[in-house]
Amino acid sequence: MASEFVEKKRWLFLGLPFTFTKYTVKDNMITIDSGFFNKTENDCYMYKVQDVELTSSLMERMFGLGTVVCYTGDTTHPRLELLHIRNARGVKDFILEASEEARMRRRTVSTLDIGTAMFEDMEE
Repeated sequence: MASEFVEKKRWLFLGLPFTFTKYTVKDNMITIDSGFFNKTENDCYMYKVQDVELTSSLMERMFGLGTVVCYTGDTTHPRLELLHIRNARGVKDFILEASEEARMRRRTVSTLDIGTAMFEDMEE
């Protein structure tokens, strides 16, 4: 497994990388660098990633691209999109594994409400 992915956002037409957005996915952080005149750098720690989704339209599939959507606990980007990238499935799988490992390292636990109120009602 690679320890880092660097992908560029691409035009949907022919998958050409003529945009000024670069995605860097490391084992502890996702970084989005965008802009030409006004540069913006946005980071999201991997342990904040809660779920990952891969979508690919017909045009994206024709040119070997995909979009990875990360649902995070980050305040600036609760829905982080890596648009029109190559090797999207590999990036998605890497993010899933790295986010789980990052949560284990930080000992952060994601808990779900599984309806404990139902069991409390049964005891009464």
